[in-house]
Amino acid sequence: MYAIIKTGGKQYRVQMNDELKIEKIDANVGDVVTFDEVLVVGGDKLVVGTPYVEGCAVQAEVLEQGKNDKVIIYKYKAKKDYRRKNGHRQPYTLVKITGIGESKAPAKKAAAPAAEAAVEAPKANMNMKKDELLAIAADMGIEVSSKATKADILAAIEAK
Repeated sequence: MYAIIKTGGKQYRVQMNDELKIEKIDANVGDVVTFDEVLVVGGDKLVVGTPYVEGCAVQAEVLEQGKNDKVIIYKYKAKKDYRRKNGHRQPYTLVKITGIGESKAPAKKAAAPAAEAAVEAPKANMNMKKDELLAIAADMGIEVSSKATKADILAAIEAK
């Protein structure tokens, strides 16, 4: 069984007992960390998330906190007397995968998903398009002119 997880802005394919270096996370050596952002779980049956697989998590034990080898960055411009030398050591966390499977947290979520979906409406904000704001206002029963500005529509929605 394998899984593809997302952490530190990168994606990793992991299996049981794999050791891998990931971007540094806040955890002490010996701690067990849980990765909830599971994109794919494979094995007998492939499960692909949209974007994440619900109710699935990957557990790992922190083995080491460290820094990678030094990378030298050297810039220069020919015939211009311009030289810059810089070094960088990227911090990392070495983890060992100890479990792939269901997480314990989503049990509360699964209790009433239909009730939450019915109550939860999209929150109106300034980043939305004008058409979306007009649709939200219409769903709430607010009459707003189609020539109104986004700020006016938002004010009418928030007033209700």
